[in-house]
Amino acid sequence: MRAKESLIGQLKQIVAELGLPWPEKMALEAPKDSKFGDIAANIAMVLAKPARRNPRELAAEIAVRLQGTAPEIIKAEVAGPGFINITYSQDFWRDTIPLLLGRGAEYGRSRAGAGKKTQIEFVSANPTGPLHIGHGRGAAIGDSMARIMRFAGYDVQTEYYINDAGKQMRILGYSVWFRLMELADKNLPRPEDWYQGEYIIDIARELMSKRPDLPGLPQEEAVDVCFEYAMNAILDGIKEDLKAFRVDHEIWFSERTLVESGAVDRAFATLTANGHTYEEGGAFWFRTTELGDDKDRVLRKSDGTLTYFASDIAYHSDKFERGLEFVVDVWGADHHGYIPRMRAAVEALGKPRESFEVILVQLVNLMQDGQQMAMSTRAGKFETLKDVMEEVGADAARFMFLSRKSDSPLDFDLELVKQRSMDNPVYYVQYAHARICSMERKAAEAGLTLPGLQAGAGVLARLSEEAELAILRKLDAFPELVASAAVALAPHHVSYYLMELAKDLHGYYSSFPVLNQADKELAAARLYLLLGVRRVLKNGLDLLGVGAPESM
Repeated sequence: MRAKESLIGQLKQIVAELGLPWPEKMALEAPKDSKFGDIAANIAMVLAKPARRNPRELAAEIAVRLQGTAPEIIKAEVAGPGFINITYSQDFWRDTIPLLLGRGAEYGRSRAGAGKKTQIEFVSANPTGPLHIGHGRGAAIGDSMARIMRFAGYDVQTEYYINDAGKQMRILGYSVWFRLMELADKNLPRPEDWYQGEYIIDIARELMSKRPDLPGLPQEEAVDVCFEYAMNAILDGIKEDLKAFRVDHEIWFSERTLVESGAVDRAFATLTANGHTYEEGGAFWFRTTELGDDKDRVLRKSDGTLTYFASDIAYHSDKFERGLEFVVDVWGADHHGYIPRMRAAVEALGKPRESFEVILVQLVNLMQDGQQMAMSTRAGKFETLKDVMEEVGADAARFMFLSRKSDSPLDFDLELVKQRSMDNPVYYVQYAHARICSMERKAAEAGLTLPGLQAGAGVLARLSEEAELAILRKLDAFPELVASAAVALAPHHVSYYLMELAKDLHGYYSSFPVLNQADKELAAARLYLLLGVRRVLKNGLDLLGVGAPESM
C-alpha cells in the first residue's frame, strides 16, 4: 500500500528526530469507518513508555509533525488513548490510477521475499490412482501459492514427491497382476487389501496386450512388471491432469532415489553428528523428545527396513542440501500431528525451525443435488479431478478451491459452480472483468476518447464520490495484500480481495452512470477508474491461475 509505505518513511524520520527507538510493534490499520481517516497508527502508544510521556500528548506532537512534512496528509488527529487517525488528500488516492495503469501486469509485484530461495512441494499423491478432487484443492493452493510468492519477490521452485517405494506401491502392482490374471481366466482368491477401481482393469488390459506372457511368469516377477507399468501409466495421467489444471511442477522427485543417492545415510550421519540418535533393541532411534516430541521415533527398524519418517527426514535434508532457505509443504489436514515431529527433524539437521512450514488442506465435500458424494481410492468410488474439470472447467474449480482458508472444510457444490449467476463466486469476479471490457468497447463505439493520464490534477479530479475514493483505496491496497498473502502462506486472501473488489465494482456500476451521460470528462474519469479495477482483477486472477474473460 503506497500510503503505508510513505507513512512508515515519514514516521521513521520523526521518531529519529525525537531520539526514540523505532517500535517494531507499531501497527497501521485502516479504520472500519472511513470518516475516521484512511489509516490509524498506534505508534504513540507503543512509544509512550520509552519516551516517558503521556501517549495522547506524544500522539499530538507526532500528528503536528506529520502534517508539517507530508503535504499529501490533510489531517492527522489524535483519537482514543493515543491513536493517530491520518487522512490523505483525494489527489493522493487519484494518483493510484496512472501509477497502476503504468505498471500494468507488474502492478502488485514487490520485493517482500527478498529473493529467498523457496520450495513449495505439493500434491505428491501416491501414483496408485487418478487425482481426486481433494488432490485438486491441494494442487490449486500449492500452485497459486507459488505464483503469489514469486510475485512478492521470492525465488520459488515447485516440486512433486513421487512416492514410488513402500507397501502401497506393492499393493498397486499386485492389484494390476490380479486383474491381469482374471483377464487370462485364472481363478485366484480375491485379495483382502487391493485397489479396485476400473482404472486398474484398464491398466491390466493395456499391459496384457503388450505382454501376453505375463500370466505365465513367476508371480513376483510379474508383479514387478505390473508395478512399474501401472506406476508410470498413472503418473503420466497425473501429469496430464495437472497440466490441464494449469499446475506446473518444475521438479519430480523420486522417493527411491533417496536410498540410491545415499541421502538417507547422509541424513542419519548429520543427526548422529548433532547428537540426536541412538541404537536400542537393534533399531536406530531419533531422540525427538529433546526437541518437543512426545516420544522418540524409530528411523530404522531392527529388521533393517526404514520407517516413513526416516525417508521424510532424508528428503528434507536433501532439500536443504540443494541450497533452499525456506521449505513449504502442502499436506492433508490429517497430517497435523506430524508437523511438530518434522520441525524437530529440521532443527536436528541444523536448520532454523522457521525454515520449514506446512500448509494444511482440509477435505473437500463434493456435493450434487444436495447430497455428499462418497470418495475412496481403494474401493474405486471417487470423483476424479479430471471429471470435475470436465464438468465445471479449470477456472471454476481453481477459484472454488481457493475461496476458503485451506484448513477449513470446503463444500464443492457442482450445480452452483455451473450457474452463470451472481451467487457463483467465480462468475461474480470474472463477470466484473468482462463487464469493464464491454464498457471499454462501448466507449470506443461511442467515440469517447481518453485523455492522457498523469499524476496530479487532470481528468481524474472529477472522481470525488465516496464510492470512487473507496475503490481507489482498495486498488492502492493490492500490492500490500499480495505481499501479506505470500508471507502468511494464504492464497485465499487474494480470492477474498477479488470478491470484495468485484462487489465494489458491481455496486458502483449500479449506482453511478459511466458512459450514459453528457459530461464526457466525467465519463472518461470514471472509465479510467474502471480500467484500473480491471487491471487489478486481471492481475489477481492470474495469481490464482484463473482466466479473466473479456466477454461472458
